[in-house]
Amino acid sequence: MGGADLPGADLPGAAPAVGPVPVLLVHGIRTSATMWRHQLEWLAAANHPVLAIDLPGHGARLGEQFTAAAALAAIDAGVDAVGGTALLVGLSLGGYWTIAYAARHPEKVLGLVAAGSSFVPSGPGLAVYRLLARQIRRLPDRGLALHTFLVRRMLREPGVSDVLAGGVALDVMDAGLGATGALAPLADLRSYPGRVWLVNGAWDHFRLHQNRFRAAASRGTVITVPGAGHLVSLHRPHAFDRILRSIIAEVEADLRRDHPDSVHGQPG
Repeated sequence: MGGADLPGADLPGAAPAVGPVPVLLVHGIRTSATMWRHQLEWLAAANHPVLAIDLPGHGARLGEQFTAAAALAAIDAGVDAVGGTALLVGLSLGGYWTIAYAARHPEKVLGLVAAGSSFVPSGPGLAVYRLLARQIRRLPDRGLALHTFLVRRMLREPGVSDVLAGGVALDVMDAGLGATGALAPLADLRSYPGRVWLVNGAWDHFRLHQNRFRAAASRGTVITVPGAGHLVSLHRPHAFDRILRSIIAEVEADLRRDHPDSVHGQPG
């Protein structure tokens, strides 16, 4: 994989991780922290401080209002929970909000993995998506059967169970999309000086602007996963695992190089 080195360089106040790199996982819209159960298992087994959070209106926080302030606060609390700095990994909705967080708190971000979120969320496309979401919400079950059907068509087990286990956030779509549409991910990427990996499925419509996103990032790398769609970590979990392991190895190597007296390296 390419990309510039030294994640966290030029981030005043960023502390080197002690031991394996902490990882914070942020889910997509309508899903929850449980979509990361597979990654949580192997990351914990490898002794990484790791946490998957629920954004407002999702999972354990169903019924809460989705706002920009609440979403950023949820990520900040998650970073603090794993030690105060972390490699951020977000999918779709989570990718956009981790980008926004990294721009606002670069000193707390060791690197950024934004999956399925290389499309500028604005304009007619977003308007149509929000209109469709409003129509679906008018169904008697607010779209639960349709959502469940689509998940079962797109994914295999255990991915289906992982997506559905935390509940389906049926009421968050309009507020979540509206808040995300107000973000400026290209400007945020330009503001964040650390390393960025844009991981997209080859069949993902949300990678349309990936070259613009890579150009905006000062240290950006695009990684395309063959045969995967939008839910790349669930469509091709083992390929995504290999990519994430490689990214973590790069982050740890750069931390050793940047902090030779830390436990990552040999005493100077």
